[in-house]
Amino acid sequence: MDRRAFVKEGTLFLAAAGLPSWSGANANTEDAVRFAVVTDLHYADKPATGTRYYRETLTKLGEAAERFAKEKPAFIVELGDLIDAADSVEKEQKYLQRVNKEFSAITKDRHYVLGNHCVDFLTKGEFLDGVERKASHYSFDAGGIHFIVLDACFTSTGKAYGRKASKWNDANIPREQIEWLQGDLKSAAKPTVVLAHQRLDVANDYGVKNAPEVRKVLEASGRVRAVFQGHSHKNDHNEIGGIHYCTLHAMIEGSGEANNGYSMVVVKNDGSIQVSGFRKQAAYEWKVE
Repeated sequence: MDRRAFVKEGTLFLAAAGLPSWSGANANTEDAVRFAVVTDLHYADKPATGTRYYRETLTKLGEAAERFAKEKPAFIVELGDLIDAADSVEKEQKYLQRVNKEFSAITKDRHYVLGNHCVDFLTKGEFLDGVERKASHYSFDAGGIHFIVLDACFTSTGKAYGRKASKWNDANIPREQIEWLQGDLKSAAKPTVVLAHQRLDVANDYGVKNAPEVRKVLEASGRVRAVFQGHSHKNDHNEIGGIHYCTLHAMIEGSGEANNGYSMVVVKNDGSIQVSGFRKQAAYEWKVE
């Protein structure tokens, strides 16, 4: 497969040959779907630590909300670590209630990916109840595109994170969820975008331990175009097996509006994807030739 990368006006462009068109003979450059993405907000009512300014998250999210109001996304995705750890269940619930009040006001159609900090003291059920959601992994369709939300908040022993029973660098997708993923991809029969917190493209502490097995499933489907993920707090991009793995900048990092980071993603009917990054978030465009 012939691939090449080039930079134009400060933006990384990746052109890919040999990938299937998403809309067959009637492909065009019209938007199939537009959605907003934020990650690693780590909201907490506590003093800053290092590069993490927990209380500033609300102001940064407010700026992103103003931009999204103009862009009018079909939905918004939060890629994990919406809140930071506390020393009690009650405090974590208060953090969640406060930040979700602002987040949920952006748009009714919203999606939450579980991050390790989301389920530090809280159980998964408590977090999901707090954001009025039923499942931690699921799929949905929008604009002719299939989306899959994954949950890697499990230890290598298969135990779910929660109640301080987790390690940030021991993330795993259990066998039951992998089998569900295989079935979902088989039945969807649509171009697909995957949403995750822990990274599926690296083998270091930030990566899902069984990521190679998960990638094999994604590649075998022939339908997955991109994976959007967070966790490592920095912009990064890898192309593996014809799939773009895009790691987004953490909103929590740094003080002041200049250190904010958030995105608008446009998926087009011809198979291309454009990531418009704001503030610290990098911009990308992936085209199909």
